[in-house]
Amino acid sequence: NPLTLGHGTISWKITDLESKFNINSPEPILQQVLPQALTLMGVAPGEATPIVNSILDWIDPDDQTHVEGAETQFYQGLKPSYVAKNGPIDDISELLLIKGITPEIYYGGAATNFQPNYFSQQRDQFGRPASAAPMITSGLTNLFTPLSDGKVNINTASAEVLQMIPGVDAMIAEAIVGGRSGEDDGSGLMGPYRTVNQLSRLPNLPLPLVGQIAQFCDVRSKTFKVDITATVNGSYTRYFTAILGRNSPRDVQVLSFYWSDPVTPGH
Repeated sequence: NPLTLGHGTISWKITDLESKFNINSPEPILQQVLPQALTLMGVAPGEATPIVNSILDWIDPDDQTHVEGAETQFYQGLKPSYVAKNGPIDDISELLLIKGITPEIYYGGAATNFQPNYFSQQRDQFGRPASAAPMITSGLTNLFTPLSDGKVNINTASAEVLQMIPGVDAMIAEAIVGGRSGEDDGSGLMGPYRTVNQLSRLPNLPLPLVGQIAQFCDVRSKTFKVDITATVNGSYTRYFTAILGRNSPRDVQVLSFYWSDPVTPGH
């Protein structure tokens, strides 16, 4: 409910940023996660390679181009021209400046004529397709964040984000999401996961996969985005965004605060 303050009201929405992958993660992690994200979104492998490598070129500090990637020389040929960032992404919308990233890939809806390959389909005991693996309809902006502590929170991440972890398919991702529901009764068998190792309570989840997930995930969040709507006299409305960093329950710092656009669901 909105908070009444003087002649106006204030409402807000808090989102933990560890529910997404950090787009500024080390290159070895991005080389695993980005191709998986694009494949699940329906981007053909041949089209994904230049996108992945262009993102890596945008972030890395040098001017050496990855295979089919893009550095400043490419962007100087555009009108208007600009230079590669060669540094961490500060705002996720920077992705729209990078070679190969279309609005459809950024916002979602990239999968227009996608045909699942053999390995992306659930198959029965005879090797026949049982059902096509569900595709992610979200865009890169729904899956990645430029700010977080670097690990994904398995208690808040969507099934779509979890599917980007190597070895996690749609069924496992849904099982992880379903397994964290309910109230914690103190046994550790229900409710939010207290440790990543508690994923082992899920049936048929291989123990080595739990270790694999632990390389990418945690069970807590430290970075939060607060979308604020302030209305004065019922007619004048402004939107603000604050980024908060939580070091401890009593130590929460404001990392940034700025005017923003109205909140778009999923962003």
